Amino acid sequence: MGRPTPRAKPSVSRCGYGDAVRIRPMTLDDVDAAERLTDEASYVLDSGTQRVDWPAASRRDATRSAQWRRRCAHLVEHDAGGCWIAEDDGRTLGIAISLRRESLWGLTSYFVVPDAQGAGIGKALLDAAQQHADGADRALLCASHDPKAFRRYRQAGFTMHPTMVSWGTVDRTAIPALHRVRDGSASDGDLCDDVDRRTRGAGHGVDHTLMRADQDLLVVDDSAGRGYCYAFPAGGAYLLAATDPDTAGELLWEALARSSDGPRFGFRYATAAQEWAVDIGLAARLEIHSTGYLACRGMTLVTPYLPSAHFM
Repeated sequence: MGRPTPRAKPSVSRCGYGDAVRIRPMTLDDVDAAERLTDEASYVLDSGTQRVDWPAASRRDATRSAQWRRRCAHLVEHDAGGCWIAEDDGRTLGIAISLRRESLWGLTSYFVVPDAQGAGIGKALLDAAQQHADGADRALLCASHDPKAFRRYRQAGFTMHPTMVSWGTVDRTAIPALHRVRDGSASDGDLCDDVDRRTRGAGHGVDHTLMRADQDLLVVDDSAGRGYCYAFPAGGAYLLAATDPDTAGELLWEALARSSDGPRFGFRYATAAQEWAVDIGLAARLEIHSTGYLACRGMTLVTPYLPSAHFM
């Protein structure tokens, strides 16, 4: 469960951009502006670093925009002390959104508009968000391939682990017989949190409710192992945690089995420690690409585990 944190007072931070940039706690009224900023910043980054063997950069469609706003509102409500915004004369320049679940702090979204980068705004936002980490003994975030963000995270004490994604059309003839996986429900919340604590050291708590609303929950709970996976409705793993690689493999195969015939992401943010997932991606005839980082502080790489960029 997120630990209630009193809202910090707004501050004025002279960051070298305009006369003064105001760094203040985010409110629900800021959600729409934050969504537009992150969509634009993500598109600019992806367009500027486009690889020829990669899906074309695109903006969020209406469904993805609505999901982003729901996630942002959820975190503003449950993690008031971890959500910050930078503005100058009414213009939103950047955001930092973080969560605190038990002993773990996570940064879920961190952006500064391109023309305001390099002026100290990003550092001021991250410093504010990290106040929400006071008392947490571990931290985790999924980072893009942006070199500026890499530098900022490394300076904040994170170990940066390169990650892989799988992409393509699943070879359906490769899917094994799957007998252990069942559809999950709200009654599986305790199971999911128990598996979370055994893998990443902290439960997701209230985040499970939101993830169940947008993704399909798959569960394994038997004498051989326990685990769960939130699968995208079109297939692929959004977040996966299990007590052992065999259970994790069953869950990932089930998430891939639900894929449509078109190219899809099978998984994201898999480090070299997740060879069980890489081998399944190869067996399913998916392409494996390297991109981004999993950043850890105060903790070792957890496995078997595939994090969500939004909820870690």
